[in-house]
Amino acid sequence: LEWALPFLPPAQCSIALFILLLFTRFWLISALYAVWWAFDWDTPSKGGRRSHRVRNSVVWRYMKDYFPITLVKTADLDPSKNYVFGCHPHGILPAGGFINLCTEAAGFSKHFPGLKPHPTMLSMLFRVPLFRDYLMSLGVIPSDKESVSYVLRKKEGGNIVIISVGGAKEALDAHPGAYTLVLQNRKGFVRLAIENGTPLVPVFSFGENELYDQVKNPKGSWVRWTQDRLQTIMGFSLPLFYARGIFQYTFGFLPYRKPILTVVGKPIQVEKKHNPSQDELDKLHKRYLEALCMLFEEHKLKYNVPEDTHLSFV
Repeated sequence: LEWALPFLPPAQCSIALFILLLFTRFWLISALYAVWWAFDWDTPSKGGRRSHRVRNSVVWRYMKDYFPITLVKTADLDPSKNYVFGCHPHGILPAGGFINLCTEAAGFSKHFPGLKPHPTMLSMLFRVPLFRDYLMSLGVIPSDKESVSYVLRKKEGGNIVIISVGGAKEALDAHPGAYTLVLQNRKGFVRLAIENGTPLVPVFSFGENELYDQVKNPKGSWVRWTQDRLQTIMGFSLPLFYARGIFQYTFGFLPYRKPILTVVGKPIQVEKKHNPSQDELDKLHKRYLEALCMLFEEHKLKYNVPEDTHLSFV
């Protein structure tokens, strides 16, 4: 509940609280925050400000056990290098990616010692008072090129930028049993990897799409047309989802208790080039798709995915 609620109406609630305080006897809190916020404006794009206490909160360990959620490592990563993780699928609200990569509940630092994860989210969320600080405390940074490149250019290494490549659009295809990824024409993360000489690592969370039911929205339907239009205008999608309630299993917005297993694949080595050609982008993108498919095929039977099920890309 603590995890789900802030991600449902985050901007609206944070802005409302900030403004409402101005009209109460606690107005000084908002006023002082506004001054500090002005000085702290660029912090999200400069690597953020993570909090060891927030990332290690006992709340996240309870959440991990609720599903449960497991982090699976398939290869060692060199802490002297930086990496780009491509995280799939996005899901409705990516619980597996959140617990495994935004918190220490699944033991990320024990699996990958010397490496700091930097999950990415929409840049606009870091212009929202209060909520921006919550995101930064978890190690999250804006998803724009400037913020991501700042982290990847750190010469000492030891940083991981985590990109949910399918993004908001992929959430609209997050139905139980679905393995459709919005990836065919997503090559921005590939360009970032080449420009910074950063290895690419495919990551797949089995069970991510099983957490919620979603109103049927096949392509061509008026529901999907409306969702696509809103996604184009606002930058984020509005999937019509539901699951269980707090004290009952009939209806609500808490996720179902389904196991999630996040598998981190082997790194794909990338040669650094300042201005890669389209052909170079296409070749690395193809290698990434092949590595992701191989990761899925190697592990799907362990996680009860039917043998005749394969990834599809749009």
